[in-house]
Amino acid sequence: MQHSSFSSQIDRDLLGKFDSEILSRTPHVAGGTETGVVANPTPLVDLTDALSECAKAEYGIRIDPKSVRVFGKLDSQIFGGSVKVRPAVEIIRDAITTGKLRSGQKIFEATSGNFGLALGMLRDLGLDVIVLVSRKLQGGVLDELKNEGVRSVNLDVDICPAPGLKIDQNLVVAKVAAANVREQLALLGLDTSVFDNAQGDVEALLAKQDVISLAKLLARIYDGFCPEQYDNELNVRSHETTTAPEIDQQLKAHGHSLRDFRLITAFGTGGTSTGLAKYAQAKYGQKPVHVVFPLANQDVAGIRTRDKAVGLRFYQPELYGGEHEVDFEAARRLLRFFASRGYGIGESGALALYSALQMINYGAGNKFVVLIADGLQKYLADLEVRVETSDPLEVNVEEANSKQPSYGEVLWTHAMFVPREEGIKLVADALGCDKDKVKVATARDVQALITTEKIPAGINALLPKDKSKTLLVCMAGGTSLRVAEVLAKNGVGAQSLTGGIMHLSQTNNRQPEDLVQVATE
Repeated sequence: MQHSSFSSQIDRDLLGKFDSEILSRTPHVAGGTETGVVANPTPLVDLTDALSECAKAEYGIRIDPKSVRVFGKLDSQIFGGSVKVRPAVEIIRDAITTGKLRSGQKIFEATSGNFGLALGMLRDLGLDVIVLVSRKLQGGVLDELKNEGVRSVNLDVDICPAPGLKIDQNLVVAKVAAANVREQLALLGLDTSVFDNAQGDVEALLAKQDVISLAKLLARIYDGFCPEQYDNELNVRSHETTTAPEIDQQLKAHGHSLRDFRLITAFGTGGTSTGLAKYAQAKYGQKPVHVVFPLANQDVAGIRTRDKAVGLRFYQPELYGGEHEVDFEAARRLLRFFASRGYGIGESGALALYSALQMINYGAGNKFVVLIADGLQKYLADLEVRVETSDPLEVNVEEANSKQPSYGEVLWTHAMFVPREEGIKLVADALGCDKDKVKVATARDVQALITTEKIPAGINALLPKDKSKTLLVCMAGGTSLRVAEVLAKNGVGAQSLTGGIMHLSQTNNRQPEDLVQVATE
């Protein structure tokens, strides 16, 4: 991740909290752009066999899994829940380091869900997030926004959200909508006199359904901050400098090359498709990115139809290898199939994966990486499907303590730090177990496990021989959760301790540097 130079007005306390609580748990280039190694990558999972089974069962299509290869890039498993975490982290950190965002300010943004949920990570930093959303959002999305501490203003206009239309709509309707917005802002504790002074501008924007500009206006009049995801170049840069190299590195770890694969992604703001396309063009001189849209009359959460993408800043078809309009009603069958088998794939991911299936069927390619932007949970109410469930991969200290006797081992798993003797003792004391039960995996083995998604011999030797579960601990919980996911894919039961040693140190008034050190092996 690239960062701006520091401003004299920087809120250093806020920056420190952001880096330790959010940046450390999300994908970023570790040690600066010089190393090129992406920390906290999301899984790149081979979905070839599952897609072949789905193709036969749901569509009567036969795919030879020996002749094709389809990987799913599961950003559904990122800390924060979706691909939108990537630009949110890039944009917010830049805002802090340039003095545009300080403690106590409010953040306003127009969103169709996932970017707002990503901003919800800022709640624990003391930042108040207010998003402008459409009433057409699924109830599950609104519920998640509320659960994440994101306060919302529901609008009576049809948004996803849309750029400004050239012709004003009915101004009478706009006045009613503005009054509704004013009432909701009052309920959120904002000074309505500030709103009243700008009401004419608000009504004009609502008349054009220009909710993107409305978010910018509210941020300006309330001295807040607007991430401007639809216009902020950092949206694109987050994918060009992190997501794309991350996929490139993971494909190499699987023995493949990015130059041989098509990248398929649905279109929301255009940041993902444009960022991936710029990377591939610069490094390989190719156009492997294929952009997927639902049909013109279909609503897919957070995804635009092609006609609504035209005019957006980051809609750049000249960079793409292809554009595809796909019937989401047909893709629903794929979504239900994968959901019934426990895959965390949301609506846009299903649309993109179905597009890959179509391209394979028509001989338009045989190697794909499909971007799975978010998970399934918020769509379950509309999906009406039974989903396979299992024990959660993450547990808090209290739960881990109560279940401690059932864990065969407690295993430290981090790709950069290892615990000191005092750190091991703190973990053991917190969990009520003997210090000898806490084992430490080497940083090299942890990195190999995350990169290859295979269990190195060193880690395998530390796992319980009786197949009981392992409790995983790391710095803040992000790496150990990722390790738990990989172990689960390999049939090994494990759970990650929420918050890791950072949480344990805070609750015990300890300094983290007294508990861990940089791995030296």
